[in-house]
Amino acid sequence: MFDIITIGTATRDVFLTSKLFKVIKDPEHLKKIGILTGEAECFALGSKIEIEKPIFTTGGGAANAAVTFARQGLKTASLMRLGKDPEAESILKELKKEKVFVFPVFDKNLSTGYSAILLSPNGERTILAYRGASHNLKATEIPFDKISARGGSPPKADAPMEHASGGKSRWAYISPGNIPFPTLLKIYSHLEKQNTLIAINPSKYLIEMGIKKLEPILSKSKVVILNREEASYLTKTKYQNEKGIFERLDKAVLGIAVMTDGPKGVIVSDGRKIYQAKTFKNKKVVDRTGAGDSFGSGFVCGLISRKEKCDKNKCAPANIAYAIQLGAANATSNLEKIGATEGLLTKNDFEKNPRWKTLKIEINNI
Repeated sequence: MFDIITIGTATRDVFLTSKLFKVIKDPEHLKKIGILTGEAECFALGSKIEIEKPIFTTGGGAANAAVTFARQGLKTASLMRLGKDPEAESILKELKKEKVFVFPVFDKNLSTGYSAILLSPNGERTILAYRGASHNLKATEIPFDKISARGGSPPKADAPMEHASGGKSRWAYISPGNIPFPTLLKIYSHLEKQNTLIAINPSKYLIEMGIKKLEPILSKSKVVILNREEASYLTKTKYQNEKGIFERLDKAVLGIAVMTDGPKGVIVSDGRKIYQAKTFKNKKVVDRTGAGDSFGSGFVCGLISRKEKCDKNKCAPANIAYAIQLGAANATSNLEKIGATEGLLTKNDFEKNPRWKTLKIEINNI
């Protein structure tokens, strides 16, 4: 039996860094040309830009989360859609090194997802993303028999990844990208029959459908992870209205709703209590890529790892507090390294480093 299976996107990432990548803040003019944040990453048009040595890593929500779970000592599997190309081989090789067992779905026509990340000196970045093969997972492509109760124990780490016999998973972590909604519903139906607890980090594609359409999956999710902007958009509630956001989320999410808020920390609701925490202090923010994945996967890992196990109905407050602490530590460490997986903590890193021992968490009744 696997402790957890991640389902969703995997990409090959290349990080390009240069002192000549400049962050420009000019809300008045940038918003007029469609850059709604009022900030842009710029470099001189037509010039030759000197960069530092390119850094190649594995990325994508399912891959990033899988590395967290494996490093924390969980038996981890991952289902992802890849091309038949060298990029896929690199992803599979790196995940195998991390002791993640992969159920790959190969596309003979599309290439593996790929991202070029332009990284400025202050850690801000612009991502040029090619979705490729990860874009359209079909239900007919999913090896449901390999992630079912009939599968037995997970295979040995040195077994060929393409020939998995499978195994039921206690948890699933879904980072869906653009997985079609009907496919997602079939995944949920299958996992529900296996009594698998589900965590999901909804993508922009899903959030734009609206909360009413997403209720069939939100109501069946044990954990739903959103950033503040996503939570505001999904609930059609003003960005500043925390109480209103959670009132709407608590009606749709019968499990735990998690709202990350960047450097300001995180707010969590289990429908009975509200948990609030700030972040650990960073030594230096080097790269923000994957920070959301690292918090979300760390949080879910914290729920799984505690002795007081979660079930369909509840998680003990101690579980949730521990989960926040692990998620925050994992995200902080990730921000201090280039790449979405480079700084992710091992179990030993988290448990023995005094840096991660103290995080103030406020718990209040709703």
